[in-house]
Amino acid sequence: MAATAATMFLTNSSSSSSRLLKFNTTKHPNTILHFRPSISLQFRISNPKFPKSICSSSSATTAVEVNNETSATVIDGKRVAKDIREEVAVEISRMKDEIGIVPGLAVILVGDRKDSATYVRNKKKACDTVGINSYEVRLAEDCTEEEVLKHISEFNDDPSVHGILVQLPLPSHINEQNILNAVCIEKDVDGFHPLNIGRLAMRGREPLFVPCTPKGCIELLHRYDIPIKGKRAVVIGRSNIVGMPAALLLQREDATVTIVHSRTKNPEEITRQADIIISAVGQPNMVRGSWVKPGAVLIDVGINPIEDPECPRGYRLVGDICYEEASKVASAITPVPGGVGPMTIAMLLSNTLLSAKRIHNFR
Repeated sequence: MAATAATMFLTNSSSSSSRLLKFNTTKHPNTILHFRPSISLQFRISNPKFPKSICSSSSATTAVEVNNETSATVIDGKRVAKDIREEVAVEISRMKDEIGIVPGLAVILVGDRKDSATYVRNKKKACDTVGINSYEVRLAEDCTEEEVLKHISEFNDDPSVHGILVQLPLPSHINEQNILNAVCIEKDVDGFHPLNIGRLAMRGREPLFVPCTPKGCIELLHRYDIPIKGKRAVVIGRSNIVGMPAALLLQREDATVTIVHSRTKNPEEITRQADIIISAVGQPNMVRGSWVKPGAVLIDVGINPIEDPECPRGYRLVGDICYEEASKVASAITPVPGGVGPMTIAMLLSNTLLSAKRIHNFR
């Protein structure tokens, strides 16, 4: 690969140091992409001179012919999430009228990360909208692991709480695995308990809960009547939060699934074979139009800020998929924002209702 066309890809690995890998995207030699398996909105813009749209580079190699106008159906996550919230609200009202039970969701926030605080605030607002009782514990950044475990234990034993969510990421001194393992599996509405993930991975077993973002991706496909069975699906990213469970869900739907990650060679050759692509790596506009098979369906989980002096905030949000290019090739695509993002909270509300129904044997 020519040096002028190289983009460096920083990967997480089990070794003590990260590795920089050349990733075949487009000609931005000064740009460093930091691989993040999390979907948290973090300001990690390595090239302060990002153009307004890195999709518009005339130097990018295009392997497929594209139309001049957007032809893809826009998968409207906002609208679908609104429909789900309304459905959840109706069921909660019926549950309250018939057995006097109101679902409850407890959220534990450790530290003062602005993005985490925003997510928690949005979750509380969504709970209020559909009639779920919300409980919140905020702990200092330097709190002990034992303090977090104490609050989890209290919520585990509280019959008014049907779902427990520990906002991730946690401070580095707290063992995330210990915390997630401590949440009662019957209240693990985030779906991160190892028993839930294990059941998700096994044929013939059903998890009590499915992680919210991957569940939202599949729900979008279902609501738009997009067939999955027998299709070739590619998941870009292998995080525990999105990539891995998304691949497991697609497999359960009888898709033939390939995972592309930071060590994958020639990823664009793999994605060009896909009927469905779910991208969740947190890299702005990484998936080019030339990576996409004509007629493919694209689900973009990425939420990435890039500098834009024309925006009041000084930045704008884009996905992992270059919308301007890919929308001219794909048959359907989620926008960013307004695609997968609203679905995550909608699925959390749905999981909390499901938990309350199961605990109280309400049908």
